[in-house]
Amino acid sequence: MPFEPIAESENTTPEPRMRNDRDGRRLPDFLGLLRRKPQTDLDSLTKRILLPSLPVTDEEMARATHQDKGQKLARQEMWEELARLIEYGDGARLRTPGGENATMLLAYGARADVVAAAEDALHDGVAPDSAGIDALEEMRAEFHDSYACTLIVALTHIDIGWAWRATATERKTVEHEAQFHLHFKRADDILSPFDGVDLDAPSLASAQCALLAGRQRPRLRVADDYEKLIDLDPDSPRHMRALGEALLPARYGSYEMLDLEARRTAARTGEVWGAGGYAWVYLDALALDPGALERLDCEFFIDGLRDIVARKRDQHVINQLSAFCGIVMAPRSGKARLPSGVEVSRARIHDCLDWLLENHMQELHPLIWSQTLLKPGLTPALPSRRALVAKGRQTALRVIAQRFAEDIEDGSSIAFSSSGMYRLPAL
Repeated sequence: MPFEPIAESENTTPEPRMRNDRDGRRLPDFLGLLRRKPQTDLDSLTKRILLPSLPVTDEEMARATHQDKGQKLARQEMWEELARLIEYGDGARLRTPGGENATMLLAYGARADVVAAAEDALHDGVAPDSAGIDALEEMRAEFHDSYACTLIVALTHIDIGWAWRATATERKTVEHEAQFHLHFKRADDILSPFDGVDLDAPSLASAQCALLAGRQRPRLRVADDYEKLIDLDPDSPRHMRALGEALLPARYGSYEMLDLEARRTAARTGEVWGAGGYAWVYLDALALDPGALERLDCEFFIDGLRDIVARKRDQHVINQLSAFCGIVMAPRSGKARLPSGVEVSRARIHDCLDWLLENHMQELHPLIWSQTLLKPGLTPALPSRRALVAKGRQTALRVIAQRFAEDIEDGSSIAFSSSGMYRLPAL
């Protein structure tokens, strides 16, 4: 996916273009939204933003460690050892520094080879070889009492089902949809003997939520299924973010359901996140559908951001929230503008970038900024790593320079450290 240049026109904020993600959803393109000053001015100002940058972060290394472990054990067919790690990860609620569930990363690595082969075949226009999934089914039959082994096979079916749907063409829609439902039905069947609540296994509850896409009436189950998952693992923001996306009108819900469940989630997770549950549920929903702003309680959302930061000071989270406020909530004009009251809410959330930078930012994680720019939500788009890092750094520094342009136009600089942000006067 090539990067589009940021236009250089002055005093314009064009409406975002729309583009399709791999699942066919329409997403806003935020590439043209960072413009209060010409690009040349911003590029000059970014040289006076002194912010340490981490091309490889602790979060990425932790994710890679779990994924690689799962993949290695699967390749060596050490299924009992892998099952033990998955069960331990569930029981201990083992997570990466940024809050990603280790159990799901292990399971992702374990099925990566089979899923990648199926995706490659479908993108080449041919049906996937069934040898990979058949081998996993044989493994499941051998370890039929192990929920962890069953989970790996079920998630493989879910991923292959999505691959069939994502590669459907106008001529082959019926065939691909039939395969999508076939794989989801198989995943549902093999997971049915295992209950995530009874086994205290958030990974199983998460898989049940993933199965909503294949159900005939998911709207009736979405709130209950995600409530079970979040109650099992309230420390994980991923589940709350996924709930918000699932409740959008384009998926299984409505704006009214989204706001109701965000409030209920905040109430149930208050001991962990304060008001943060409300913000987590809305985070990806707002990124994917600006219309969700119409029901948003802006004060509650901002309180939630502050509570998240107070409880989770990890720089991965600080970069996530800063990129959201700086890019996704950037002001719009023209046809992209929503009613004035809604635009006021957008502007207020955008202004939260100031206190996030001034009080909490210590280091830049470029990949988070490039992923937010390219595709808001849980799943990042993946051009080359080098391109992502470079674009993320450029984007972050422009956003920061734009916010503090008046402070550094005199030649002074803005610096960041563990003690906070401070201004260095011009020499």
